[in-house]
Amino acid sequence: MSNSHNFQIENLLHQETYLSNGKLIKWNAKKDEVYSTISSTQEYQPTLLGTVPHMDKKAALEVLDSACEAYGKGQGKWPTMKVSQRIECMEAFVEKMKVRREEVVKYLMWEIGKSLPDSRKEFDRTVEYIYDTIEDYKQLDRDSAKFTKRDGVYAHIRRGPLGVVLCLGPYNYPLNETFALLIPALIMGNTVVFKPAKHGVLLLSPLLEAFQTSFPKGVVNVIYGRGREVAAPIMQTGRIDVLALIGNSTSAIALQDQHPYKNRLRLVLGLEAKNPAIILPDADLDLAIEECISGTLSFNGQRCTALKIIYVHEDIREEFNKRFTQQVDKLKFGNPWEDNVKLTPLPEPNKPKYIQELIEDAKEKGASVLNEKGGKITDNFIYPAVLYPVTKEMRVYKEEQFGPVIPIKPFKNIVEILDEMADSNYGQQVSLFGNDISEIAPLIDTLVNLVCRVNLNSSCQRGPDVFPFTGRKDSAVGTLSVHDALRSFSIRTFVASKDNEHNNEILKKLLESKTSNFVSTDYIL
Repeated sequence: MSNSHNFQIENLLHQETYLSNGKLIKWNAKKDEVYSTISSTQEYQPTLLGTVPHMDKKAALEVLDSACEAYGKGQGKWPTMKVSQRIECMEAFVEKMKVRREEVVKYLMWEIGKSLPDSRKEFDRTVEYIYDTIEDYKQLDRDSAKFTKRDGVYAHIRRGPLGVVLCLGPYNYPLNETFALLIPALIMGNTVVFKPAKHGVLLLSPLLEAFQTSFPKGVVNVIYGRGREVAAPIMQTGRIDVLALIGNSTSAIALQDQHPYKNRLRLVLGLEAKNPAIILPDADLDLAIEECISGTLSFNGQRCTALKIIYVHEDIREEFNKRFTQQVDKLKFGNPWEDNVKLTPLPEPNKPKYIQELIEDAKEKGASVLNEKGGKITDNFIYPAVLYPVTKEMRVYKEEQFGPVIPIKPFKNIVEILDEMADSNYGQQVSLFGNDISEIAPLIDTLVNLVCRVNLNSSCQRGPDVFPFTGRKDSAVGTLSVHDALRSFSIRTFVASKDNEHNNEILKKLLESKTSNFVSTDYIL
């Protein structure tokens, strides 16, 4: 039994410092209050969790200075350090991070309403991501610890950092997805200015000291405040080399537009999606329904990989709709730490109203709410509505709902669906349910060119993190997986030397003396 009093907020958490140049600097000006939409009283009211600095342009630019100084235009201690030393810093960090698991998990529940099992999973998966990144980086370094020869030229090829990274994470995975940017960026030798998401900001407080004490000064810098007041001015300086953002394409474009030298700016972006499920007439309905429930409603549908629309074949639509809606109405709503809770309060105060607008719009244009509880609204939640039949004119067809509403659209001919997906602005993943190989084979061959992951008889997801995570069109720039992220945050760089006695003697001395961190055939075990 999850004991709720273990998870109560006893004391407010006042985050009074920000991290810059290796120091936790006290912020004495304006603060922002952080509220949870979870009520801790009988009469509904949002719960005050604490405060964070409301930083301004001047402070943000000072923090940027410390990241730029630490990078030193590539000459700083961190970018020129031995790979093994950077790994030691990361190992020190993850050990300190693990100790703070309970606090982080508690704030994941209160700040974003993520269930206890999912909050624990997010923390543990992030720790695993760091260990996997360290291992992958060691392998990358081992593979580079050699010379290649072609046409009389020796080359010693490694990967080098790109520079100063501005890192912005999302509220739905404020730890995991943020760290999936932060960790590879750091370990490759970049320095980082990192701003937590608006919802999911206090859960990083327990880790600030770990960042401060594990890395050289100025390597990791943490700022707080509104994006337009702190991130925009940082971009306007032109001193950011990489924008690493998981969130919305609108904010990604707005930030890129602030940068004066577009061709210098590298992008690593994970953006929105409208992942469909396609249910073919011969699909195993029990399996399809189970996967579509978790695909549409895990964390209330607030995942970029969530199933945002279900296409169901006309021959089975009645059976599917009936059984699917019954399952939706069985899902338990409650606070994140309660047992067997599948639906939890929505962290964005305006989200229930937005979802209600989508439902009203669909009803006006001919859809019905199939489930009894669908659309029942409270102060911090709206019960998932199953909408059918959905058409292209409806907002819920076009907009990424990012919340508990499930549009279902019937189809006769699969070609219609493929055309709709091809015309969509998004191209992340698809879930395909069916059994007939002759039907599935040509579909797979088309779908892999429309999205980047085809999930066979299973819901869409990001993990396991060793697999590529990316998207086409407006869904992503760059690839995030343990292996690919190291490459997204670095560039190939090498020393070349003509094969002659003079050069070979120099190379030999360089290797024997171990004075260069770059030219080295040392093997990390």
